[in-house]
Amino acid sequence: MNPILQDIYSTIIPSAPFIIAAYALFWVVLLVYVIKLARTTQKLSRDIDTLEALIKQQQ
Repeated sequence: MNPILQDIYSTIIPSAPFIIAAYALFWVVLLVYVIKLARTTQKLSRDIDTLEALIKQQQ
């Protein structure tokens, strides 16, 4: 094997578990954020529907 490639691989491979963990953590955080946004949007939509119904009742 080329000595330069061997040097590169020896520095990259030991850090691979940390890179994989960072990507996994990023995707988990992103998924949780999207789920939270979806739930908040649903709640706001229900609140708007309720307010529209109350306004129609008062008119």
